[in-house]
Amino acid sequence: MNKNIVCIGAGYIGGPTMAVIAKMNPDRKVMVVDINAERIAAWNSEDYSLPIYEPGLVDVVKEVRGKNLFFSTDIEGAVKECDIIFVGVNTPTKMFGKGAGRASDLQYWEATAREIKRFAENDKIIVEKSTLPVRTAAAMEAILNDHAEYRFTVLSNPEFLAEGTAIKDLLEPDRVLIGGPQAECGLCAIQEVVDIYAAWVAKEKILTTNVWSAELTKLAANAFLAQRVSSINAIAGLCEATGADVDEVARVVGADKRIGPKFLKAGPGFGGSCFKKDVLNLVYLCESFGLHTAAEYWMGVIKMNDHQQERIVSRLFKEMFNTLANKKVALFGFAFKADTGDTRETPAGTVARLLADEHVRITITDPKALSNAKHDLSDIGDVVYEEDEYRAANGADAIVLMTDWRHYPTLDWQKIYDSMRKPALVFDTRNCLDAEQLRKIGFKVLNVGK
Repeated sequence: MNKNIVCIGAGYIGGPTMAVIAKMNPDRKVMVVDINAERIAAWNSEDYSLPIYEPGLVDVVKEVRGKNLFFSTDIEGAVKECDIIFVGVNTPTKMFGKGAGRASDLQYWEATAREIKRFAENDKIIVEKSTLPVRTAAAMEAILNDHAEYRFTVLSNPEFLAEGTAIKDLLEPDRVLIGGPQAECGLCAIQEVVDIYAAWVAKEKILTTNVWSAELTKLAANAFLAQRVSSINAIAGLCEATGADVDEVARVVGADKRIGPKFLKAGPGFGGSCFKKDVLNLVYLCESFGLHTAAEYWMGVIKMNDHQQERIVSRLFKEMFNTLANKKVALFGFAFKADTGDTRETPAGTVARLLADEHVRITITDPKALSNAKHDLSDIGDVVYEEDEYRAANGADAIVLMTDWRHYPTLDWQKIYDSMRKPALVFDTRNCLDAEQLRKIGFKVLNVGK
């Protein structure tokens, strides 16, 4: 008999993951619950104004919502009804007390564990989906398994999704990782979760480990990817100083099969909910175990990323006659990457704040992230938010392209140039525009690593 599934947490992890699980397991009831009534209302909205933007997500939700996928605020009822409970609550970086600025804040996770224990009426399989520190499963088991009647088996099933391609990543994953206790009860629980994914994922792509390895693998994978981004951006600075072209360097380096081409695109640095948080968590773990040299190494990845955004503003300052005060700069894109509205840890946020420190008149345009941008920069005064790119550029001294939205290269750049103050500057931090064509129009063009 296939068991009912619930995910506690209706955010970037819970919503898309459960939608795909419901689509591929039509004989299972799948629920997504959250204490945020407004978020649940958005998931249930008649016009499918979902709380997150992800290509393909609306189509999947339309297919299964109300059939075998349900969104609710009734956490108690869902815990009682479901045998397999995924936990996808927020685990932000802790900003207070011990480990501040590095460790994960686990208060929401612990509160969820205690709710599961309080509401459960039978044995449960608990599946960690949030990125958590190594040995968190042991803490969860300690909370749950002093229950007088029921047994809770805790597994780790970290997500490896990239925002903007999450649905594709879920439907065609590189791998699915499930970690659990290696005793008989743990192996049986692992098989229960394997069976969920086996409905559409090839057997050889479903990997199983002990629970500690699964928890650490998620941190390690994101740290390795973040390190590649910082590495190519470090080389980009050297390219600018020497006259080399970072795209050419990356193309040749990436042709080495031992290295490969992915995540070797120079730009404004990494953002999003995972990379910085997970690398800082890894730093904290290394420090906690006395591995200080390793902690310093991974901290260098963060420092290089922060430096990249500072370097963007420094180059802009230098190219605009060493003063930015009272000049208008239009940021094209605020989301941390294309095809998402997510602005968590977005490089554009750091750049905007650095520009504000220089008394710049900032205009921000983005097709999906303007509401989040307004929230993120609510403490900055002189910022204009504009949906239309042409109005955003009107009267600007410079455009800084921060997000590589696919339609930006197709804009009428002659029209944009004509509306700007001269000399007109475009700083393409994503290297996605035709620089030579822009120069022919009359723009001064800056690129990263060129």
